[in-house]
Amino acid sequence: MSENVVQRLRDEIENGIISNNFAPGARLDEVQLATRFGVSRTPVREALMQLNAIGLVEIRPRRGAVVIDPGPHRIFEMFEVMAELEGLAGSLAARRFTDADRTTILAAHADCERSSSAGNSDAYYYDNERFHKAIYAASHSGFLAEQCVALHRRLQPYRRLQLRVRNRVATSFAEHGAIVEAILAGDAEQARTLLRQHVSIQGERFSDLVATLASR
Repeated sequence: MSENVVQRLRDEIENGIISNNFAPGARLDEVQLATRFGVSRTPVREALMQLNAIGLVEIRPRRGAVVIDPGPHRIFEMFEVMAELEGLAGSLAARRFTDADRTTILAAHADCERSSSAGNSDAYYYDNERFHKAIYAASHSGFLAEQCVALHRRLQPYRRLQLRVRNRVATSFAEHGAIVEAILAGDAEQARTLLRQHVSIQGERFSDLVATLASR
C-alpha cells in the first residue's frame, strides 16, 4: 500500500471535515469512501486510523469512524499548550543546535520560501511541518520532540485552516525568518518568545480561526 495514497486520502477526508462536507457526528463509511475516491478499503481504513489518532474522528464499536468536533475552546487550549512546547523547543535548539541541525533548518526554511512565494498554501503546510520538526530535532530532547510531534499532528487540520486566512502564509514565512535568525544566533529567550508568538492564536488570530470554523 502506497504511503502517498494514504496521505492523499487523509488530506481529502481531512479537508472534507474542516470544510464541513463531513459534518460533526457524521459516520464515515469505509465502502462509500473507497468508492468515492476509487481505492480499496485498506488505505481508507489506514487514513481513518490516522485521523482517529489526531482526534478528528473517533472509531466507535459498531458505528465505525464518526466525525468529532472538539469546539473552539478545546482548540484554543491545544494551541495554548503547543505554543509553550514550541517555545521550549526553540529555546533548547538555540542552545544545542549542531552544524547538521543548522543545515536541516535552513533547508526547511528554503522549502518554505519556495512554497510561500508560489502562494501554495497546501505545499507550505507540509514544508512548515518539516520546518518545525527540524527545530524539535535541534532541541536534542527526545521526549520534548515526541510531545511536540504528537500535539502538532493533532492540530494539523486547524493549522491548515489558518494558512488559508488571507496573507497568513506570507506572515508565517516572515515569522520563520526571525525564528531562524534567533536560533542560529544562539538567542534562546528570543527564540522562545518568537515561537510562542508564532504558534499562539490569541487575539485576531483566534477570532480569524473561529470565523473560519463558523463559515465552513
